[in-house]
Formats: sequence, structure tokens, C-alpha cells
Amino acid sequence: MLLDPEESQLVLVDYQQRLMPSIHDAASVVANAVRLARIARLLSVPLWVTEENPAGLGATVAELQPHIAGRVLSKMAFDGSQILLPRLRPVAKAAQGGNARSLPKHLQKAAPAPQPTRESVVIAGCEAHVCLMQTALGLLEEDVEVWVVTDACSSRTERNRDAAFDRLAGAGAELVTTEMVAFEWLADAEHPQFKEVLALIK
Repeated sequence: MLLDPEESQLVLVDYQQRLMPSIHDAASVVANAVRLARIARLLSVPLWVTEENPAGLGATVAELQPHIAGRVLSKMAFDGSQILLPRLRPVAKAAQGGNARSLPKHLQKAAPAPQPTRESVVIAGCEAHVCLMQTALGLLEEDVEVWVVTDACSSRTERNRDAAFDRLAGAGAELVTTEMVAFEWLADAEHPQFKEVLALIK
């Protein structure tokens, strides 16, 4: 099974100003998160960003700020799935039914067609063994397909990061890399955005 950009959403978890200085390989992790955000924008993949206790841990790092306007969700729970799910799976508006005072059915506007669901969530973030893992596990419990971008995730220690990956894989998450996501979303060297995406990952 390969990723499809039309069925995907991207979630970036807690790349925050006061957290990242303590994170193993932080510069590389943030660089890959920026690549993911830019590729998602190029390919029209919806993006959501979480911030854990922003009063304590600060806002999202400056490198990501140009790519996340209006897409940031603040939280206090380590598991961000409950704040994300209403955005990842918005409830369709109910069509208004007719009644004695409404227009005849032949004059009523047709109900809008339901929007296709995007059941594949590509997720990355920090710390891998806390907020990233708990959020991913929460999404898996809701039958969401979860793809964890390993080279855009980290923790303060490699041991904690790797333990999170082991547990996530065992729970059914797919472990991928930034380049795997990019090329699966593109699918074809003749894609209109191929050169732009290639420039971001080289």
C-alpha cells in the first residue's frame, strides 16, 4: 500500500521553541518537518500542527512558522488525537429537510455532495515517545491509517525515540521517511510539481 496525496493529511506535533533545544538531532528533524510542510502545500495535502502547553513550551519554531498559518491547535493532553479528529474527520452538515413552511422540494437546492474522506494521516513530531506516540496511538484506535515519518521525529534520547518506533510499528503504524512520503505522494516523475519537490529533498 502506497500513500496517496488525495487521501492524506499531514500532522506535525509539538515542534516548539523551548522543547527543540533538548531534542536529539533537532536541526535535522526540524529541517525534515519543514520539507514535509512545504511538500504538503505544493501537493494540496491538508496540514495541522499541535502545540503542547504553549505558555510553557513556547510557540512552534520559527522555521515552520511561514508554512502553518491558521493551522495550529493548542493542547494540554499528551494525546492530541481528540483535538485533531474533528479537523481530520469533519462532521458533514445535515441537509435541511422540507416542511410545510419550506420551499417545495423541486425548488430546494440540492444537498452538497459529501467531501471525500482522507483516512491516511502522515504524522511526525516530538517527543517521539510522548506526544507523538500517544497521538498516533489515539488515531490508530479510531481506525485512522497512521504513517510515522521517522526522520522528522525525535526525543531527548535515541533510546526513547527508538522505543516509540518499536511500539508504534507493533500497534500497526507504518514507519516511513520524508523521501518515502515525497515520492509516494508524487507517484510519477511527470507530476507537475516533481521538480519543485525534488529540489526540496535534495
